[in-house]
Amino acid sequence: MEIIAKPHDAALDRATVESRAYAKATVRLLPFLFLCYVAAYLDRVNVGFAKLQMLNDLAFSETVYGLGAGIFFIGYFLFEVPSNIIMHRVGARVWIARIMITWAVISAASLFVKTPTAFYVMRFLLGVAEAGFFPGIVLYLTYWFPAKRRGRMNALFMIGIPIAGVVGGPVSGWIMNAFQGVGGWSNWQWLFLLEAIPSAVLGVVTLCYLPNGIRAASWLSDEEKDVLAANIERDNTGKTHGTLAGVFADARIWKMAAIYFCCMMGLYGISFYLPTLVKATGVKNALDVGLLTAIPYLCAVASMFFVARSADRTGERRWHFAVPAVLAGAGLFASTQLTGNIPLAMVALTVGTAGMLATMPVFWTYPSAILAGGSAAAAIGMINSIGNLAGFVSASIIGWMKDVTHSTNAGIYCVAGALVFGAVLALLQPRKLVNRAD
Repeated sequence: MEIIAKPHDAALDRATVESRAYAKATVRLLPFLFLCYVAAYLDRVNVGFAKLQMLNDLAFSETVYGLGAGIFFIGYFLFEVPSNIIMHRVGARVWIARIMITWAVISAASLFVKTPTAFYVMRFLLGVAEAGFFPGIVLYLTYWFPAKRRGRMNALFMIGIPIAGVVGGPVSGWIMNAFQGVGGWSNWQWLFLLEAIPSAVLGVVTLCYLPNGIRAASWLSDEEKDVLAANIERDNTGKTHGTLAGVFADARIWKMAAIYFCCMMGLYGISFYLPTLVKATGVKNALDVGLLTAIPYLCAVASMFFVARSADRTGERRWHFAVPAVLAGAGLFASTQLTGNIPLAMVALTVGTAGMLATMPVFWTYPSAILAGGSAAAAIGMINSIGNLAGFVSASIIGWMKDVTHSTNAGIYCVAGALVFGAVLALLQPRKLVNRAD
């Protein structure tokens, strides 16, 4: 006698397949993407450690450093949207590999910098090379995970930022201590060379390892592919699939870009100047500076995942961005008032760093809640490129103000204010827009 499966049993079977498929995708993709982001972020911000010796060796002013650190984002801005659109068309595997290999070569070549002009050129080219990596991965995750899972997946990828700080701080400090004068090179030259190697290796591995999408994943069964693809198709229902011109004309995207700009003011203010801020508390040894900079980033790992998980569980996105942003601004402001008191200053810097980084996974659920396909590719690239101009602004402002006032405090006040303003803008977002997945 033929046994007919009950609808309830079929639903259970589908849920089992879905759970198994997402577990596979998470384990296969997120650790690798996380490692790639650690390498990317380390190459982007290791100039903050190089600064500790580079400025003396090359007789650069704080203004030169700030402009050079920030000019990275001009190249990044100009090539971000085209890069994301190209990736959407040619596939993630080849394009992400291309990005990683070229930025590794340029980062390593920065060791030959001798003049301010050469410094500016290399930082600009590094921005051009890296353009598209972060928004490309954010877009790539939308190919795999629906909105209700995306905050946590974003967090698992983006904790590469604090982990880069946890690992990169001590490693960079050790390189700065151990390699001074080796082979006739200064320690900052070795820093650029040695920290570029992981990116080059991972770029080559990407060509062999990363599937372009669900259908290209050999480690998923046909049934698992069907379930995941159906979920993405359902998730994209009702979202905008417009033109590039339509994306640029969409006021919602510009508002999101403004929020992200404020967020990035905080990120790069911390990234480029955290070693300097720690040193200002009275710590002199480069290795000790590196070890202490790891503390805020380590706490940020927990804050990012906790806030993203809470946002996914509740479906609430505005307050999950705003509260950490305000705490970040308060922490950075407090750190300027506590120089000379290392424990309290480190607590303040930890609150600032953990709060600021906790905003990022939540924010990146915003654009994918309303856009899909090519529109999402363009919008994510546009938001990220505009937002990352804050890296140029924050680094330049802090560097210039330090030359003028002989203190980083005024620049940090600007960064803290931007974070609070970003929180206000996030709360002004329509609830139904950003909480779409609840």
